[in-house]
Amino acid sequence: MNKRGNREKSERIPWDDYWMKIVNDVALRSTCLRRQIGAIIVKDNVLISTGYNGAPRGFPHCLDVGCRRDKLNIPSGERHEECVGVHAEQNALLQAGKAANGGTLYVNAFPCKICAKLIINAGVKRVVISGEYSDREGLEYLKRAGIEIVHL
Repeated sequence: MNKRGNREKSERIPWDDYWMKIVNDVALRSTCLRRQIGAIIVKDNVLISTGYNGAPRGFPHCLDVGCRRDKLNIPSGERHEECVGVHAEQNALLQAGKAANGGTLYVNAFPCKICAKLIINAGVKRVVISGEYSDREGLEYLKRAGIEIVHL
């Protein structure tokens, strides 16, 4: 801080940290009982879209009716088709549409293999991740596609 109580320029938060803080706030909207995941898409340092994991529009939320995967004892990262929820990355990509092409996706977990395929086909060029996920195969898909991966 300088004499006036203002921050010095060198203390300015880096872009990746700034966007990841927003991801963590977006995740607070999640209705999943297992994990609160948030994702955003940014292009040219402009926020394009947000997404969090939860039930499709019009469906009851797991917060209200319980988790189907828990009832079936399905471990994390397996049998995604048994979950009614839409992943945060999927919701962010749906909102962004073609604007995701050439952008950066920020997410607070590893993308699963399903989300990785969608990220690749959307033309996202960079994925910034904080946190982890038991399904690491999605990371391999992103690497094979030549997408830059940054883990904060």
